[in-house]
Amino acid sequence: MGNNTTFPPCQDYRANHRLHMVGYSVILAVGLPLNALALWVFFRALRVHSVVSVYMCNLAASDLLFTLSLPLRLSYYARHHWPYPDILCQLAGAVFQMNMYGSCIFLAFINVDRYAAIVHPLRLRHLRRPQVARLLCLGVWALILVCAVPAAWVHRPASCRYKNITLRFCFESFSDRLWQGALPALVLLAGGLGFLLPLLAVVYSSVRVFWTLGRPAATRSQRRRTTVRLLLANLVIFLLCFVPYNSVLATYGALRAEWVPGGEAVRARVRQALVVTVLLASSNCVLDPLVYYFSAEGFRNTLRGLGPAPRDAGNGTRSRLTTSEGTPGSDTIASSRELLPHRLPPGKASVLAAKDSAI
Repeated sequence: MGNNTTFPPCQDYRANHRLHMVGYSVILAVGLPLNALALWVFFRALRVHSVVSVYMCNLAASDLLFTLSLPLRLSYYARHHWPYPDILCQLAGAVFQMNMYGSCIFLAFINVDRYAAIVHPLRLRHLRRPQVARLLCLGVWALILVCAVPAAWVHRPASCRYKNITLRFCFESFSDRLWQGALPALVLLAGGLGFLLPLLAVVYSSVRVFWTLGRPAATRSQRRRTTVRLLLANLVIFLLCFVPYNSVLATYGALRAEWVPGGEAVRARVRQALVVTVLLASSNCVLDPLVYYFSAEGFRNTLRGLGPAPRDAGNGTRSRLTTSEGTPGSDTIASSRELLPHRLPPGKASVLAAKDSAI
């Protein structure tokens, strides 16, 4: 690979590699079967008929794609250098970015759907259809694939010198030339579109839904508790997984780009925080299936029975996930009555009929 003297000395990342070995091993062992099982449930048992299940299915597909890339990372951390072709390093790095920002957007879509169903059941009813949800998800995949191109470009392996041997690092050791060039702008753009906007949507929609369901006029019901659990779980995932990593990454990028003052010691501490928070960001693919289980009764009952969810019960498991299109009917009216007062003025009947039944 040319003259070894042209490469900087290799830094010792073995302690970080051991930490990542443990963390990613757990994520792979738990996340791979959970997300594969989730996709099976959505496709084979629940048939992905509802708006929420469309978003959850795409979220599970994103998480599964990331877990399938983890063996490459584990092999790298075990060897402490990158022995594979450059393109595999670039693909693995791009898949991480695709999963993180794709997960943020899909979680935001779930929250916004609950907001539309509960706060504006008539005004936004036309947006709450499976066809619209599928088009939105297709647009998200197109967006993150386009954004994966610059992500793959910056994840090219970096070469260094160790005892007169040239080694290559992946996922780390980005050069000062990159950090003082276009990389900080790419980090801020991706963070703004893929993290900050979805976070604002999640917080706003959650607050509005909690306020609506917390009014004295709203009755307590199982569907109400299910909605609250779902929105709280999405908030926890954002606060635990995505907020720490994106906050530290923005700080580290500003330090490396010399936008804010800070010496080597400060940068080293922030980089060490980045090493930990990247594991938190990756753990979303383990937490997401738990959201499906605890917030979707049809999903939960399908796993319990290891077979298709019941279709014919009045409040059956399939209706929990497959009747969220807002079509007026007895099941829709029944679910609305669980969230609204038992006695409504006659003028509110149309609003009652439009309330969502898949909460």
